[in-house]
Amino acid sequence: MSAGSIFVWELLGTAVLILLGTGVVANQVLKNTLGNSTGFLFVNVGWAFAVFTGASIANPSGAHLNPAVTLGLAIADKTPWGDVPVYILGQMVGAIIGAMLCWATYKLQFDTHDEPQNTLGIFSTGPTVPNAPWNLVSEIIGTFVLVAWILLSPPAKVAEGGLPQFGNSALGYAGVAFVVLVIGTSLGGPTGYAINPARDLGPRIAYAFLMPIRNKGNANWGYSWIPVAGPLVGGALAALLYLVLPV
Repeated sequence: MSAGSIFVWELLGTAVLILLGTGVVANQVLKNTLGNSTGFLFVNVGWAFAVFTGASIANPSGAHLNPAVTLGLAIADKTPWGDVPVYILGQMVGAIIGAMLCWATYKLQFDTHDEPQNTLGIFSTGPTVPNAPWNLVSEIIGTFVLVAWILLSPPAKVAEGGLPQFGNSALGYAGVAFVVLVIGTSLGGPTGYAINPARDLGPRIAYAFLMPIRNKGNANWGYSWIPVAGPLVGGALAALLYLVLPV
């Protein structure tokens, strides 16, 4: 596939992922919405199916949607290293676009929200207990689970006699959505489970520089490196495990 095609499909898929993912958080957080105060499980389910939708759209490019996934696949020799920058650029641009589309959808609710200074969490993650080393560990572990599942999940195959043996790959992108859902409900409490550098950094950039939200808060740049570095380390560790396992 050409670099241009990779860029376009990753942009489109990531934009939809972020639009729907940040959209479910906005629906839960903002005051004048139908989904206000529906809770953390509501957010987790929304993010899981945002992954399913975005990945389905980006199927032609392999639907990475996540620099940590792209890095892991490259280390595991499943994606050419020369394509890695194109994947990541498409993901970052798509994440910024998706965040802006979320803001546009909820523009009136942002205008009437009574705590505009606390709206960064709609778009980017943050820790419940700030502690850089342990926050980093949380992001490493969550992303390790995601990328390890992608690499180690058994494929479907035809057994002796022509009978199919359906592995997890038969679930398609729904399988990834289930994994994201359980990561969120099980491991998402400490940091909000970014598990994706583009998912966090792209919307953070959009929030800081592009969104005209009156009296909005700062972008918490001091924390912003953790949801970038943690997922990249987690994805790399999962790929290294894949390389040493007898699979």
